[in-house]
Amino acid sequence: MDIFEKTRGEHIYTRAREAGIYPYFHALSSGQDTQVVMEGRETIMIGSNNYLGLTSDPRVIDAGVEALKKYGSGNSGSRFLNGTLDIHKELEDKLAKFLHKEAVMTFSTGFQSNLGIISAIAGMHDVILCDKENHASIYDGCRLSYGEMIRYKHSDMEDLEKKLQAIPESKGILIVTDGVFSMSGEICKLPEIVALAKKYGARIMVDDAHGLGVLGTHGRGTAEHFGLEDEVDIYMGTFSKSLASLGGYMAGTREVVDYVMHTSRPYIFSASITPASVACAIESLRILDEEPQRVKALLDISQYMRDGLKKLGVKIIDSVTPIIPIYVYEDEKAFLACKMLLERGVYVNPVITPATPKGMALLRTSYTATHTKEQMDKAMVAIKEVLDLLDVK
Repeated sequence: MDIFEKTRGEHIYTRAREAGIYPYFHALSSGQDTQVVMEGRETIMIGSNNYLGLTSDPRVIDAGVEALKKYGSGNSGSRFLNGTLDIHKELEDKLAKFLHKEAVMTFSTGFQSNLGIISAIAGMHDVILCDKENHASIYDGCRLSYGEMIRYKHSDMEDLEKKLQAIPESKGILIVTDGVFSMSGEICKLPEIVALAKKYGARIMVDDAHGLGVLGTHGRGTAEHFGLEDEVDIYMGTFSKSLASLGGYMAGTREVVDYVMHTSRPYIFSASITPASVACAIESLRILDEEPQRVKALLDISQYMRDGLKKLGVKIIDSVTPIIPIYVYEDEKAFLACKMLLERGVYVNPVITPATPKGMALLRTSYTATHTKEQMDKAMVAIKEVLDLLDVK
């Protein structure tokens, strides 16, 4: 059998192209902001993870330009060997201080961070307990490790405890959860997870990619939100969202971080983050630290949108995060809704099977601290109009 056989024939993306509702790879001819130019059309962007609105901040852009001039375009090697710059260490030190952790190490992407952390920490005598709705990179990190992965029902603490009870005391246990779940915007039940981890001798890793800059008075994320910063063993996060750059990180004790730095294959065998990206992340972190009001502005504009959608009769999941999913249930209907919204000058993301259960396709909308109420008013009216036209209840 030809290994390429699976690439032929009909797929949902080929059907979408034929129907003229293909929703992917729309090209921007402007920077990422609350308003963008997408394929020649002025468009309100409510589909990015630019939570604090820093991708277009002149201070961040200038920092990246200066680093490009000083260090060049790339590092030509891994952090392990020739690819470490002084600003890599500066970023790690400043982020560790901000997160109230002993040490931080950085990875070239957020996806790679989960691969690198989990595969290094979990060995053949260990068990990883994974929330069923965790990010795909967590699942791939579990597969790359030698540990046994056991999934527990989404945010179901009874099921988590049942799984914990069945694990022999001789096994090491790592509970891994998203802090903010990227599709639903729900926050994990961290207080209950902490209590169970203490009861059964487990360690906790929180993927805070969508929590940093979003939750907590100072934007330190899910653990700060719950007042549990000393109870989480490992933070994982990204620079591609609130910190307006590219890359990822692990924060924890110096001993654990040092171990991962010397054993993680995705870390050791990948080129380091480019100078401009590092500098942009440092400047974004400085702004977050000095302007925590951006976190409040983000939550306020998200709540404004949430309240407005409810008043219009649009069904949404209640949360406090800037991620607001809107269910349209059918995959093809999600594609069509995205096309209709784009024609009305609003961009949202379609989320279909297998990223959601069958029959639970949704439009993932997400918001930015610098969005205006006028932009939100236009977007919510367009969403309501499209849902009515598609008869989504």
